[in-house]
Amino acid sequence: MTRATRRIRLAFATAAVAALALTGCANDSFAQQYAANADQGYVAGDGSWQIFPAGERAEPVAYEGVDEYGSTISSANVDGVVVMNFWYAACPPCRLEARDLEAVHQKYQDDGVSFVGVNVYDQAPTIESFNEEFGVTYPSILDVSTASVRLAFADNVPPQAIPSTLVIDAEGRVAAVIRGIADPSVLSTMIDDVLAETA
Repeated sequence: MTRATRRIRLAFATAAVAALALTGCANDSFAQQYAANADQGYVAGDGSWQIFPAGERAEPVAYEGVDEYGSTISSANVDGVVVMNFWYAACPPCRLEARDLEAVHQKYQDDGVSFVGVNVYDQAPTIESFNEEFGVTYPSILDVSTASVRLAFADNVPPQAIPSTLVIDAEGRVAAVIRGIADPSVLSTMIDDVLAETA
């Protein structure tokens, strides 16, 4: 698929989101979503997304945490474009998108794109079990105890829904966000555009 085709598909997706908003079927507020899903332990996003042009991005975000294997992952030791997914194992939308995220990870792993999960609830054994079940090969920061990664992004693009996925440019700035299940074609287009900035 050419970049032009992907841009056209992204434009159609934008139009569809706008149409939903006009007919009253668009997102409820975050508070309403929280109330509706509180008994399930997650806030359901709707797959809505934002793109931040290079000249309008906020400052780079510094973050650090330990993954399920005991290794430290930080903004200082992850180079290039980063895709960061906020999730946890019992979250139904997280389970639905897991294989698609891994497929996009495999697609871009030779292009200087790093995938990093941020698990907001589980400990290492649960994450490792999830990885085995869904074939996930990229690491996840354990953020349940400190919430340090979530706090790092709180003044920038807070992950208001779980799952949420950020595309972070090579300078460490948030270039795009998907709230809810990440559509692989939309995510791929976002990654392509950010990669093109440094080509």
